[in-house]
Amino acid sequence: MTRTSRADQSQNRRQFLRIVALSAAGLLTESELGVGIAGAEPNGRLLGLVEFQDEKIAPVGTPIGAELDGRLYTDLSRVSTRRIITPVSEFFVRTRVSRLLSYGGQWQLRVGQSGRLEISSLRAASREMGTHLMECAGNVRLTRFGLISVADWTGVPIDEVLDRARVKSETSWVDISGFDEYAGKSATSVPGASWIFSLETLKASGAFLATGMNGQSLTPDHGAPLRLVVPGWYGCACIKWVNRITLVDDDVEATSQMREYAIRTLQQGVPTLARDFAPATIDHAAMPVRVEKWISSGKVSYRVVGIVWGGSVPVKDLRIQFNAEEDFVPVSGFRQIRTDPWTLWTHEWSPKAPGNYSIRLAIADPAVRTRKLDLGMYVRSVEISEV
Repeated sequence: MTRTSRADQSQNRRQFLRIVALSAAGLLTESELGVGIAGAEPNGRLLGLVEFQDEKIAPVGTPIGAELDGRLYTDLSRVSTRRIITPVSEFFVRTRVSRLLSYGGQWQLRVGQSGRLEISSLRAASREMGTHLMECAGNVRLTRFGLISVADWTGVPIDEVLDRARVKSETSWVDISGFDEYAGKSATSVPGASWIFSLETLKASGAFLATGMNGQSLTPDHGAPLRLVVPGWYGCACIKWVNRITLVDDDVEATSQMREYAIRTLQQGVPTLARDFAPATIDHAAMPVRVEKWISSGKVSYRVVGIVWGGSVPVKDLRIQFNAEEDFVPVSGFRQIRTDPWTLWTHEWSPKAPGNYSIRLAIADPAVRTRKLDLGMYVRSVEISEV
């Protein structure tokens, strides 16, 4: 990955401190700060945000690096009830477009042995496919968990794509591949844009080939002209620059991309055969995205704002903990109706004393799978200086 320079780190820190200072002076409104309310607004005045600790100061909303080493991180602190959808310019990017990719508006999707579909026909057939979340399987604290975003997608369902290509086969597995040639060598990744699915799984998930997001055509970094979207699956399976759908047997070997992401998608080891890979679905997860500092009648208080995402059934009981020695308590402002894309929550917090606090979430339902949450992968820490 391209390293953030000391100058960039200093600039990001200065920008953060500027926001806090303007808010404290009453010169920056809540709307301008992008901290919309998910719940009842606290009484008083917003002083600013408390910075998360021990997280690399990665630039957000700005592309860095190139090709397989290219990234763009989303600023989660700006998520609000008024800003559920991530703007295209801020939607995360795990791999940027190859410098070798140039199609000049001409693109063919090869399907099966002889099927061919022009990009123009797929765009003409595209329709609204809903609002869906996407997360990179390698979303970690060092990048401020910025590899997760939400968009309104347009595209064509996979089963309709196969019908349009007049593909008829008893084969129940498909390999969906994308352009994967790069001008430079990668320091972080293995070339190979390909994932193998059962047709039943793709149809059940509502998978589609996307041609647009947020009311506009896909951009090159987001997979233009065609990107696979599998709702509820990690982004590593959502192949970009799709140019081929191949019918395969159920004893086909796993692709290099599947093997690269086996650990991050919590597989049992690294299976040799594609059929032995568990679906790369996102478990239920939750984390804070910002900690707001308020003042009312001379008294300082805090409010934690966060998100819940993943899984297939709504969460009924979300709990929060401030440091390992404290008990988990119910999140005060939480109610989830659906799991996709994400649900905002709030929790009023009155720390007993200044100090460092590690904020951890838990879902109090033993029937719900929360593997990464259980491993503490979404814990975030803050330093409270005033109570």
